[in-house]
Amino acid sequence: MSFPWAKHYEPKQPLMRWLDEKLPLPRLVYGAIGAGYPVPRNLNYFWNFGVLAGLALVIQIVTGVTLAMHYASYAGGAFGSVEAIMRDVNAGWFLRYAHANGASMFFVVVYIHIFRGLFYGSYKAPREMIWLLGVTIFLLMMATAFMGYVLPWGQMSFWGAQVITGFFSAIPVVGDTIRIWLLGGYAPDDAALNRFFSLHYLLPFVIAGVIILHIWALHIPGSNNPTGVDVKGEQDTVPFHPYYTAKDGFGLGVFLFIFAALLFFAPNSLGHPDNYIPANALQTPAHIVPEWYFWPFYAILRAFTVDFIGIPAKLLGVLAMFGSILLLFFLPWLDTSPVRSANYRPKLRVALIVLLFDVLLLGYVGGAEASAKNVILGQIGAAYYFAHFLIILPWISRSEKPVELPNSITEAVLAKHGGTSPAHTALAH
Repeated sequence: MSFPWAKHYEPKQPLMRWLDEKLPLPRLVYGAIGAGYPVPRNLNYFWNFGVLAGLALVIQIVTGVTLAMHYASYAGGAFGSVEAIMRDVNAGWFLRYAHANGASMFFVVVYIHIFRGLFYGSYKAPREMIWLLGVTIFLLMMATAFMGYVLPWGQMSFWGAQVITGFFSAIPVVGDTIRIWLLGGYAPDDAALNRFFSLHYLLPFVIAGVIILHIWALHIPGSNNPTGVDVKGEQDTVPFHPYYTAKDGFGLGVFLFIFAALLFFAPNSLGHPDNYIPANALQTPAHIVPEWYFWPFYAILRAFTVDFIGIPAKLLGVLAMFGSILLLFFLPWLDTSPVRSANYRPKLRVALIVLLFDVLLLGYVGGAEASAKNVILGQIGAAYYFAHFLIILPWISRSEKPVELPNSITEAVLAKHGGTSPAHTALAH
């Protein structure tokens, strides 16, 4: 989408004019995040989380590259090298805790970012490619985080790798071959650590590349907004800078405050104490769990306990776990309603709230022991998760009568602010 009212970059300083002629990087930045990029005037703080995800990735790359300089990727030295980082490297404890808790903050931000997309219909045309690239980023994040969880080579790292890669063996014919290929052998050892370390180091840069594509795709149709109504003209937009750079700056401050509080006062609260015990292949932990951000998917994996029409329960669990993520790729075509925002779709709003509680339930079950009660709760939660996307959402999109939409973004903003002038409204955002 082109914005004829967007300001064009005209460098005034001789050096900037020369640089713009030889390498138009200033023009690119100006058009991407400056006054040359108009955005809807009614974006709320849920739109901060894209920038926060970018900051979280930068934190992970910077701390990860530094940690890699001191890490030993072999079974006999991995655990000791992590302990040496914590005790002997200058500010090593800070880097290690920042990296570990930064992963958790990254997933918190991305989960909120995904839910915002679900609520406001950011996956709908013409933004399908933005959504598909976003789900791809999410998959790459999950792979990167799993491999990173193995690297400290504590008890939970070793047995997490043993259990999760073991599920691949449930795949008929090729399952055992895939598992051996992943581990480089028949059990997690030196070869697995080398593989996981190299991929864990590489994938964040792949994620950064896909994020560039994600932002590029975003700039073609422009940003969605809480009303889901398309931009009608200049009166519906404000320049990204200074309005949203200021708003994002406030969000960054809140993010860093929470991150600092977690880092300095509760750095181990989101980890597992068993990971401070060296890996021991002869001693199985009483309760093996992945990191907390995998718990909903782990609950879906464990929800299948009985074979079905000849298909082993283990294979069903693996298929369901991967299917729960792959479903998101088809979301733009599962929801056929022409209205984007759940603000104007009362049935969808209720369904999304129920889905949120369902995912939280799955998260609880995934982190709890596999008792009979928790298995039943996991089965109920998994059934509703798939029902939401495959049954409830298509039914709602066909049967729901949406609330009347505003004619334009400006009309919605003025109604919200009691007829405030457009200039005053622009300053307020």
